[in-house]
Amino acid sequence: MNAAHRLGGIIHAGGVLWRARTLDAPNDPIDLAAAADTFIAPGDRATTNSNGVDVMPQRAWVLLKSGRRINLLEPTATDWDDEDLALGLSRTYRWGGHSAWDLPLSVAQHSLTVLALRESIATKPLTNMEALRELLHDAEEGLLSWDPISPIKPYLGAEFSTLVTALKAAVAQRYRLPPWTPNEYEAHKHADRMAAASEAFHVVGWSISEIRDDLGIELSPLQADPVPRPAGIRPWEPWPPNLAASLFLAKLWDLEGKTRAGMQSTHQTCGC
Repeated sequence: MNAAHRLGGIIHAGGVLWRARTLDAPNDPIDLAAAADTFIAPGDRATTNSNGVDVMPQRAWVLLKSGRRINLLEPTATDWDDEDLALGLSRTYRWGGHSAWDLPLSVAQHSLTVLALRESIATKPLTNMEALRELLHDAEEGLLSWDPISPIKPYLGAEFSTLVTALKAAVAQRYRLPPWTPNEYEAHKHADRMAAASEAFHVVGWSISEIRDDLGIELSPLQADPVPRPAGIRPWEPWPPNLAASLFLAKLWDLEGKTRAGMQSTHQTCGC
């Protein structure tokens, strides 16, 4: 039995089964990408190639609270409801799940922060669809239940990139999000980096010099938290998951409602 079989195993995380893999001996010609962790759906049987490395499975089912289920490898726009997404984002954490506070920072709270910053620096008010696109810029992470820190993303390989792209496409289709123009994306990334610098300082505890030198973020942290504070919450304090889910969902439904109303008004005006 080779090293991959001796050391390999099944890991359960986030409602998904993963197969943990290791590299064989250096003289065993196994492609590094083939030795990376991959999804194993419940009920799938692992198959191996001639080197004893598992072949990629074709399904990765996750059962959501609504009772719906999503195949992360082949997602569709109807696989989840809004509450599933809000719950997933509220339980998916930034900064590797680490925090100087009692709780880590959720992607749901981060998404609201980026939206607030983008609105504050815009030269003109965002349209409802533009605001919705900002709010949902990391939505795929709530479906995947993982936000890997940026420096490791290139090491996750082409298969992971394909998976993320498919999830992003399903989100864009469900919420009818328009593609970014270059200028829009630049403005979004500026807000995203402002949020990152501020979170690194206020939430995680990086120093300003470390943010610049070690994290490579040139922007300075903000002092004021741009998101209105819930009762009993201090500035930049990570919210409990239920609160993060509730506030994210409220904003999502607000923007969805305004977007639908705007589309209906446009159709009535033009007689479409």
